[in-house]
Amino acid sequence: MRDIFRVWGHESEIYALSIDADLTSEIHPWQNTNSRQGDVTIFHFAIPSPMTQAFCTLPGARVLHYHNVTPAHFFAPYDEGICRMAAAGRRELATLVGHTDLALGVSDYNRRELVELGFEPTGVLPIVVDTSRLTNAVPVPALEAMLQDGLANILFVGRIAPNKKIEDHIRLAEQYKRYVDIYYRFIFVGNQNAVPGYYATVRALIAEYKMLPDRFWFTGPVPDQELAAYYRHAHAYVSLSEHEGFCVPLVEAMAMDVPVLAYGAAAVPETLGGAGVSFAPKDLELAAEWLGALVYDEPLRRQVIAGQRRRLAAFSRDQLEPRLQTLLAAVA
Repeated sequence: MRDIFRVWGHESEIYALSIDADLTSEIHPWQNTNSRQGDVTIFHFAIPSPMTQAFCTLPGARVLHYHNVTPAHFFAPYDEGICRMAAAGRRELATLVGHTDLALGVSDYNRRELVELGFEPTGVLPIVVDTSRLTNAVPVPALEAMLQDGLANILFVGRIAPNKKIEDHIRLAEQYKRYVDIYYRFIFVGNQNAVPGYYATVRALIAEYKMLPDRFWFTGPVPDQELAAYYRHAHAYVSLSEHEGFCVPLVEAMAMDVPVLAYGAAAVPETLGGAGVSFAPKDLELAAEWLGALVYDEPLRRQVIAGQRRRLAAFSRDQLEPRLQTLLAAVA
């Protein structure tokens, strides 16, 4: 978004509470006095922080961009601290009512939540996903050779967190192995240290089912080149999450021509927009059959990928820039 604003001729900077080491040249600490000088400030809200109160006092136009807060009950069995933080995030979001000139959800699912809290006016602005960092990524020969060993690669990208329902991926693998095919590999790309107790529970479930440990890869965070390699060699992308405000990996999978199988909860059906294969209720035996079809039924794969390519156009910069311009024109 910053780059889009700069192309339009505006000065634009990003300010954050915490900054990854490889982004220190791109992002400024939020305590920087220049963070208060914007004619328009867009506050991306997902967790509680001191920035919330500071945002309420800014002199310029204030735009909330709500990425959603995972409900606390998902974390309650695993981490009391994260559970409290999630609950605080929901309460803190409500304190912004009356302090925004425009409240945007990254999905209509999020926008409806803002309306219920009393925000007005509201709108929808999907996340601007830079898929070119994946589609144009250079190969990683050693990794890609490992992924071409004859197993079906079933990919998930995201934090290993309770709302993502990774335990259901393990149960799906059991159904897949029992009824569809024994030549499979489930790959989980993302931080497994976000909720250590939950990750330990997932590993215990793999042991309980007496599954081959090497059929489940937990890679941790990876650079874009490696992420692109995992997408390139994935036979299917699976999402069994029960709470998503948008779900960026669905857009990435569509951009990389990976057929998507997703449980239709929260904002997932909205992001897919009829593309991929979405199912509900959560029948994992049925999901295993769909997964096998996506992996091995070439006409179905081609049909699903064609639908995903059509849907992907909705998230292109050509589509999102005019929407962003229209939304901000009302407050600029």
